[in-house]
Amino acid sequence: MKVDYRSLLEEVYEEVRQDANEGKVADYIPELACVGPNHFGMALMTASGEEFGVGDYEHKISIQSISKVFTLAMAYELFGNDIWKRMDVEPSGNSFNSLVQLETEKGIPRNPFINAGALVVTDMLVSHFGDPITFLLDFISNTLDNRPININLDVANSEIKHSDRNKALAYFMKSFGNINNDIERLIEVYSHQCAIELSCAELAASFLALANQGYSIHSQKRILSKSATKRVNALMQTCGCYDEAGEFAFEIGLPGKSGVGGGIVAILPNQFSVAVWSPRLNPKGNSARGMKALEILTTKLGHSLY
Repeated sequence: MKVDYRSLLEEVYEEVRQDANEGKVADYIPELACVGPNHFGMALMTASGEEFGVGDYEHKISIQSISKVFTLAMAYELFGNDIWKRMDVEPSGNSFNSLVQLETEKGIPRNPFINAGALVVTDMLVSHFGDPITFLLDFISNTLDNRPININLDVANSEIKHSDRNKALAYFMKSFGNINNDIERLIEVYSHQCAIELSCAELAASFLALANQGYSIHSQKRILSKSATKRVNALMQTCGCYDEAGEFAFEIGLPGKSGVGGGIVAILPNQFSVAVWSPRLNPKGNSARGMKALEILTTKLGHSLY
Protein backbone atom coordinates (compact mmCIF):
# COMPACT_ATOMS: atom_id res chain seq x y z
CA MET A 1 0.00 0.00 0.00
CA LYS A 2 1.37 3.41 -1.00
CA VAL A 3 2.05 5.71 1.96
CA ASP A 4 0.59 9.23 1.87
CA TYR A 5 3.75 10.89 3.18
CA ARG A 6 2.39 14.42 2.71
CA SER A 7 -0.58 13.85 4.99
CA LEU A 8 1.58 11.91 7.43
CA LEU A 9 4.10 14.75 7.75
CA GLU A 10 1.33 17.31 8.23
CA GLU A 11 -0.25 15.14 10.92
CA VAL A 12 3.05 14.71 12.80
CA TYR A 13 3.88 18.40 12.42
CA GLU A 14 0.58 19.57 13.90
CA GLU A 15 0.79 17.11 16.78
CA VAL A 16 4.32 18.15 17.73
CA ARG A 17 3.90 21.87 16.99
CA GLN A 18 1.13 22.17 19.56
CA ASP A 19 3.22 20.47 22.20
CA ALA A 20 5.01 22.40 24.94
CA ASN A 21 8.20 24.19 23.85
CA GLU A 22 10.64 22.30 26.03
CA GLY A 23 14.40 22.56 25.79
CA LYS A 24 16.73 25.50 25.12
CA VAL A 25 18.72 26.77 22.17
CA ALA A 26 22.47 26.00 22.23
CA ASP A 27 24.26 29.04 23.65
CA TYR A 28 27.87 27.89 24.00
CA ILE A 29 28.25 28.99 20.39
CA PRO A 30 26.91 32.56 20.67
CA GLU A 31 25.74 32.82 17.05
CA LEU A 32 23.49 29.77 17.51
CA ALA A 33 21.84 31.46 20.49
CA CYS A 34 20.50 34.10 18.08
CA VAL A 35 18.27 31.61 16.25
CA GLY A 36 14.56 31.92 16.93
CA PRO A 37 13.65 29.07 19.29
CA ASN A 38 10.20 28.31 17.89
CA HIS A 39 11.17 27.26 14.37
CA PHE A 40 10.07 23.79 13.35
CA GLY A 41 10.26 22.03 10.01
CA MET A 42 10.27 18.54 8.52
CA ALA A 43 11.18 17.18 5.10
CA LEU A 44 11.10 13.67 3.67
CA MET A 45 12.39 12.26 0.39
CA THR A 46 11.50 8.81 -0.84
CA ALA A 47 13.98 6.44 -2.43
CA SER A 48 12.46 7.30 -5.83
CA GLY A 49 12.98 11.03 -5.28
CA GLU A 50 9.53 12.25 -4.23
CA GLU A 51 9.85 15.28 -1.91
CA PHE A 52 7.56 16.37 0.91
CA GLY A 53 7.92 19.17 3.44
CA VAL A 54 6.08 21.02 6.16
CA GLY A 55 6.74 24.04 8.38
CA ASP A 56 10.19 25.66 8.15
CA TYR A 57 11.57 22.88 5.95
CA GLU A 58 13.21 25.29 3.50
CA HIS A 59 14.84 27.47 6.18
CA LYS A 60 18.65 27.23 6.10
CA ILE A 61 20.11 25.87 9.33
CA SER A 62 23.59 25.37 10.74
CA ILE A 63 24.13 21.64 10.35
CA GLN A 64 26.88 21.40 13.00
CA SER A 65 27.63 17.75 13.86
CA ILE A 66 25.54 16.45 10.97
CA SER A 67 28.55 17.48 8.89
CA LYS A 68 30.49 14.61 10.50
CA VAL A 69 28.58 12.14 8.33
CA PHE A 70 29.76 13.89 5.17
CA THR A 71 33.41 14.05 6.28
CA LEU A 72 33.33 10.41 7.40
CA ALA A 73 31.91 9.38 4.02
CA MET A 74 34.68 11.31 2.23
CA ALA A 75 37.39 9.78 4.44
CA TYR A 76 35.96 6.29 3.97
CA GLU A 77 36.13 6.62 0.19
CA LEU A 78 39.69 7.94 0.38
CA PHE A 79 41.27 5.74 3.05
CA GLY A 80 38.97 2.74 3.45
CA ASN A 81 39.38 0.71 6.61
CA ASP A 82 42.67 2.44 7.44
CA ILE A 83 40.62 5.12 9.21
CA TRP A 84 39.89 2.63 12.00
CA LYS A 85 43.57 2.61 12.92
CA ARG A 86 43.00 6.08 14.38
CA MET A 87 39.56 5.72 15.98
CA ASP A 88 37.13 3.11 17.24
CA VAL A 89 33.52 2.31 16.33
CA GLU A 90 31.97 2.00 19.79
CA PRO A 91 29.25 4.16 21.36
CA SER A 92 30.66 6.70 23.77
CA GLY A 93 28.14 6.90 26.60
CA ASN A 94 29.79 10.20 27.55
CA SER A 95 29.51 13.80 26.49
CA PHE A 96 30.43 14.44 22.84
CA ASN A 97 33.39 16.59 23.95
CA SER A 98 34.63 14.46 26.85
CA LEU A 99 38.33 14.69 27.68
CA VAL A 100 38.15 12.04 30.39
CA GLN A 101 37.31 9.21 28.01
CA LEU A 102 40.00 10.31 25.57
CA GLU A 103 42.64 10.20 28.30
CA THR A 104 41.56 6.73 29.40
CA GLU A 105 41.81 5.46 25.83
CA LYS A 106 45.20 7.04 25.09
CA GLY A 107 44.15 9.52 22.44
CA ILE A 108 42.03 7.12 20.35
CA PRO A 109 38.47 8.50 19.99
CA ARG A 110 35.65 6.12 20.74
CA ASN A 111 33.91 6.81 17.39
CA PRO A 112 33.97 9.31 14.49
CA PHE A 113 30.87 11.20 15.63
CA ILE A 114 32.10 12.53 18.96
CA ASN A 115 34.15 15.70 18.58
CA ALA A 116 37.50 13.98 19.08
CA GLY A 117 36.74 11.43 16.37
CA ALA A 118 35.46 14.08 13.99
CA LEU A 119 38.64 16.09 14.54
CA VAL A 120 40.72 13.05 13.56
CA VAL A 121 38.62 12.61 10.41
CA THR A 122 39.08 16.29 9.58
CA ASP A 123 42.82 15.95 10.23
CA MET A 124 42.95 13.16 7.65
CA LEU A 125 41.16 15.35 5.09
CA VAL A 126 43.44 18.32 5.83
CA SER A 127 46.44 16.07 5.18
CA HIS A 128 44.99 14.87 1.88
CA PHE A 129 43.55 18.08 0.44
CA GLY A 130 45.11 21.49 0.19
CA ASP A 131 41.62 22.99 0.57
CA PRO A 132 39.42 20.36 2.24
CA ILE A 133 36.40 22.66 2.67
CA THR A 134 36.12 23.20 -1.08
CA PHE A 135 36.16 19.44 -1.64
CA LEU A 136 33.60 18.94 1.15
CA LEU A 137 31.25 21.53 -0.35
CA ASP A 138 31.64 19.87 -3.75
CA PHE A 139 30.94 16.46 -2.19
CA ILE A 140 27.68 17.71 -0.64
CA SER A 141 26.74 19.64 -3.77
CA ASN A 142 27.15 16.44 -5.78
CA THR A 143 24.39 14.84 -3.69
CA LEU A 144 22.11 17.82 -4.40
CA ASP A 145 22.17 18.05 -8.17
CA ASN A 146 25.14 20.45 -7.98
CA ARG A 147 23.32 23.28 -6.24
CA PRO A 148 25.66 25.73 -4.43
CA ILE A 149 26.39 25.12 -0.74
CA ASN A 150 27.14 28.00 1.63
CA ILE A 151 28.89 28.42 4.97
CA ASN A 152 27.65 30.87 7.61
CA LEU A 153 30.89 32.71 8.33
CA ASP A 154 29.45 34.39 11.44
CA VAL A 155 28.76 30.96 12.94
CA ALA A 156 32.19 29.66 11.84
CA ASN A 157 34.00 32.62 13.43
CA SER A 158 31.91 32.29 16.58
CA GLU A 159 32.91 28.63 16.84
CA ILE A 160 36.58 29.45 16.31
CA LYS A 161 36.47 32.06 19.08
CA HIS A 162 34.89 29.56 21.48
CA SER A 163 36.89 26.46 20.53
CA ASP A 164 38.95 25.96 23.68
CA ARG A 165 37.52 22.51 24.41
CA ASN A 166 38.04 21.30 20.84
CA LYS A 167 41.59 22.66 20.89
CA ALA A 168 42.20 20.79 24.13
CA LEU A 169 40.94 17.57 22.53
CA ALA A 170 43.14 18.13 19.48
CA TYR A 171 46.30 18.96 21.45
CA PHE A 172 45.75 15.96 23.69
CA MET A 173 45.42 13.63 20.69
CA LYS A 174 48.46 15.26 19.09
CA SER A 175 50.47 14.32 22.17
CA PHE A 176 49.64 10.68 21.34
CA GLY A 177 50.54 11.15 17.66
CA ASN A 178 46.92 10.98 16.49
CA ILE A 179 46.76 14.51 15.03
CA ASN A 180 49.23 15.45 12.31
CA ASN A 181 48.35 19.00 11.33
CA ASP A 182 48.61 22.43 12.91
CA ILE A 183 45.89 22.73 15.54
CA GLU A 184 44.80 26.25 14.59
CA ARG A 185 44.38 25.16 10.97
CA LEU A 186 42.51 22.04 12.03
CA ILE A 187 40.07 24.01 14.20
CA GLU A 188 39.51 26.51 11.40
CA VAL A 189 38.54 23.77 8.95
CA TYR A 190 36.43 21.92 11.53
CA SER A 191 34.54 25.10 12.50
CA HIS A 192 33.79 25.90 8.87
CA GLN A 193 32.47 22.40 8.17
CA CYS A 194 30.12 22.66 11.15
CA ALA A 195 28.89 26.07 9.93
CA ILE A 196 27.64 24.70 6.60
CA GLU A 197 24.02 25.73 6.04
CA LEU A 198 21.40 23.40 4.58
CA SER A 199 17.63 23.26 4.83
CA CYS A 200 15.67 20.20 5.98
CA ALA A 201 14.78 19.61 2.33
CA GLU A 202 18.45 19.68 1.35
CA LEU A 203 19.49 17.49 4.28
CA ALA A 204 16.91 14.87 3.38
CA ALA A 205 18.05 14.95 -0.24
CA SER A 206 21.75 14.79 0.61
CA PHE A 207 21.26 11.79 2.92
CA LEU A 208 19.12 9.88 0.43
CA ALA A 209 22.17 8.04 -0.93
CA LEU A 210 22.60 6.45 2.51
CA ALA A 211 19.08 5.05 2.13
CA ASN A 212 19.92 3.89 -1.41
CA GLN A 213 23.00 1.75 -0.68
CA GLY A 214 25.33 4.64 -1.50
CA TYR A 215 23.79 5.57 -4.85
CA SER A 216 22.74 9.18 -5.48
CA ILE A 217 19.63 9.59 -7.62
CA HIS A 218 20.62 13.25 -8.12
CA SER A 219 24.08 12.75 -9.59
CA GLN A 220 23.21 9.30 -10.97
CA LYS A 221 26.47 8.13 -9.43
CA ARG A 222 27.59 5.99 -6.53
CA ILE A 223 29.03 8.27 -3.83
CA LEU A 224 29.74 5.44 -1.37
CA SER A 225 30.32 1.75 -1.81
CA LYS A 226 27.64 -0.57 -0.46
CA SER A 227 30.06 -1.74 2.22
CA ALA A 228 30.91 1.81 3.34
CA THR A 229 27.23 2.79 3.32
CA LYS A 230 26.42 -0.15 5.56
CA ARG A 231 29.07 0.90 8.07
CA VAL A 232 28.22 4.61 8.07
CA ASN A 233 24.56 3.72 8.69
CA ALA A 234 25.57 1.36 11.50
CA LEU A 235 27.58 4.14 13.14
CA MET A 236 24.66 6.55 12.83
CA GLN A 237 22.46 3.97 14.54
CA THR A 238 24.84 3.33 17.45
CA CYS A 239 26.65 6.68 17.79
CA GLY A 240 24.73 9.33 15.87
CA CYS A 241 22.93 11.18 18.66
CA TYR A 242 25.65 11.84 21.24
CA ASP A 243 25.05 9.92 24.47
CA GLU A 244 21.35 9.57 23.61
CA ALA A 245 22.03 7.14 20.76
CA GLY A 246 20.53 4.23 22.70
CA GLU A 247 17.35 6.19 23.37
CA PHE A 248 17.19 7.17 19.69
CA ALA A 249 17.43 3.52 18.63
CA PHE A 250 14.87 2.51 21.28
CA GLU A 251 12.29 5.19 20.49
CA ILE A 252 12.84 5.78 16.76
CA GLY A 253 14.68 2.75 15.42
CA LEU A 254 16.42 4.42 12.48
CA PRO A 255 20.04 5.34 11.74
CA GLY A 256 20.29 9.08 12.34
CA LYS A 257 22.61 11.99 13.06
CA SER A 258 21.89 15.10 15.07
CA GLY A 259 23.54 18.49 15.46
CA VAL A 260 23.36 21.17 18.13
CA GLY A 261 21.88 23.52 15.54
CA GLY A 262 18.66 21.57 16.17
CA GLY A 263 18.70 19.39 13.08
CA ILE A 264 18.31 15.60 12.95
CA VAL A 265 18.50 13.45 9.80
CA ALA A 266 17.46 9.80 9.70
CA ILE A 267 17.09 7.15 7.01
CA LEU A 268 15.06 4.00 6.47
CA PRO A 269 17.07 1.89 4.02
CA ASN A 270 15.44 1.48 0.61
CA GLN A 271 12.52 3.67 1.70
CA PHE A 272 13.29 7.29 2.58
CA SER A 273 15.43 9.92 4.27
CA VAL A 274 13.86 12.43 6.66
CA ALA A 275 15.16 15.63 8.25
CA VAL A 276 13.66 17.60 11.13
CA TRP A 277 14.70 20.90 12.65
CA SER A 278 13.77 22.72 15.82
CA PRO A 279 16.45 24.67 17.71
CA ARG A 280 15.39 23.90 21.29
CA LEU A 281 17.64 21.10 22.58
CA ASN A 282 17.02 18.54 25.30
CA PRO A 283 19.65 17.97 28.04
CA LYS A 284 21.53 15.52 25.76
CA GLY A 285 21.98 18.16 23.04
CA ASN A 286 19.36 16.83 20.60
CA SER A 287 16.34 18.68 19.26
CA ALA A 288 13.46 18.05 21.67
CA ARG A 289 10.77 18.51 19.02
CA GLY A 290 12.87 16.65 16.46
CA MET A 291 13.16 13.56 18.64
CA LYS A 292 9.44 13.58 19.34
CA ALA A 293 8.54 14.12 15.68
CA LEU A 294 10.65 11.18 14.51
CA GLU A 295 9.26 8.94 17.24
CA ILE A 296 5.68 9.75 16.21
CA LEU A 297 6.55 9.37 12.51
CA THR A 298 7.97 5.86 12.87
CA THR A 299 5.13 4.86 15.22
CA LYS A 300 2.47 6.00 12.76
CA LEU A 301 4.30 4.38 9.85
CA GLY A 302 4.83 1.16 11.70
CA HIS A 303 8.25 0.99 10.05
CA SER A 304 11.75 1.06 11.49
CA LEU A 305 14.76 -1.24 11.39
CA TYR A 306 13.19 -3.36 14.11
